[in-house]
Amino acid sequence: MRNFILGVVITLAVLILGGLAYISLGLFPTNADVTPPPLEQRIASTAMDASMEKRAPRANSPLPATDDNLMDGMKLYTMNCAVCHGTLDMKPSPLERAMYPPPPQLILMPLDDPEWHINYAIKTGVRYTGMPAWRGTLSDQDIWKLTLFLARIEKLSPGVQDYWKKSFGVVPMAGRPVDGGKDKN
Repeated sequence: MRNFILGVVITLAVLILGGLAYISLGLFPTNADVTPPPLEQRIASTAMDASMEKRAPRANSPLPATDDNLMDGMKLYTMNCAVCHGTLDMKPSPLERAMYPPPPQLILMPLDDPEWHINYAIKTGVRYTGMPAWRGTLSDQDIWKLTLFLARIEKLSPGVQDYWKKSFGVVPMAGRPVDGGKDKN
């Protein structure tokens, strides 16, 4: 039994030291424009989700989801987020394939996260993803306006949809037909 336990300990030590050597010797690829192995993806996603669940306060927006606040959120998105997360004219970001993990294309594939989750990610950023913490750049009120917009992107009021169409020449998600076709007007 003693030899078995010693074998297990030695095996674990070799695996740990081998992994550290692999990382320390620069054998671990770090380029952002290639897809990492599935194990790395799983570990990173699990860690990010668990951290968010543990640390993010379950806060509700102090701002109402008025048309003005949603349009302000749309403007903030255009100025600060579109370069990574896709533009309001329904085009993906040119950086989508240049970063790992690729930034989610929030206009083409809206989030289904609760407001508190979106707000926390915007406010604090997400380490190792390229997502910056905006709390030092945007006011708390602006972060909430952006949160309101992203949380409701598929359920915008007719007034906000109209503003989107006039400003960007396309019908937003909420006004699109089921086949996702662009407005011809």
